[in-house]
Amino acid sequence: MKNSILGILAIAAMVACKKNETTNVNSSADSTAMTAPADSGMMSNDSATAAAPSDATTKTSLSDQDKMFADAAAKGGMMEVMAGKLAAMNAESAIVKSLGEMMVKDHSKANDELKKWAMTVGYTLPAAMDADQQKMYDDLKAKKGKDFDKAYTDLMVSDHKEDIAVFKKEASAGSEASLKSFAGNTLPTLEHHLMEAEKAKSAVK
Repeated sequence: MKNSILGILAIAAMVACKKNETTNVNSSADSTAMTAPADSGMMSNDSATAAAPSDATTKTSLSDQDKMFADAAAKGGMMEVMAGKLAAMNAESAIVKSLGEMMVKDHSKANDELKKWAMTVGYTLPAAMDADQQKMYDDLKAKKGKDFDKAYTDLMVSDHKEDIAVFKKEASAGSEASLKSFAGNTLPTLEHHLMEAEKAKSAVK
């Protein structure tokens, strides 16, 4: 009788130990499984929410004035480079050829600066000139010799007068600091272009 009671107690003790072991193993496995993904999940969520507001703020910080200026500067810059390349090839006068080469060099540089700014703030610039600019370019492309020289220098004078007004407005009334700075820093180049265009225009009269 005693032996059977002892046997039962031993079996009961062994079962109890096994239960404790499985419980401990399961609970520790659960806690490690729960803590690791929860922590890593929280970290990725934190980084995502931290990055989102800065992007949203940058895009919404552009005023209508900034957007209008950026679009106009991008399209105008394309026009200046394309017309300048035509002048470098098609102009009869050496002065006009030289003017065209200067336009290509300086406006390509300004266009690159504007593209860098747009990438930084996440703004999409126009990929092509507008219809009026395209027509002016096509008309210019059809001209040769002295006719080309007169048309090109006329266009550069009128175009740069408009450019200067647009850039001055952004430099004073723009909201985005780096775009205002770009406008202000580009103004002296545009003023120099106007002066050179007026000289060339007088030379080919």
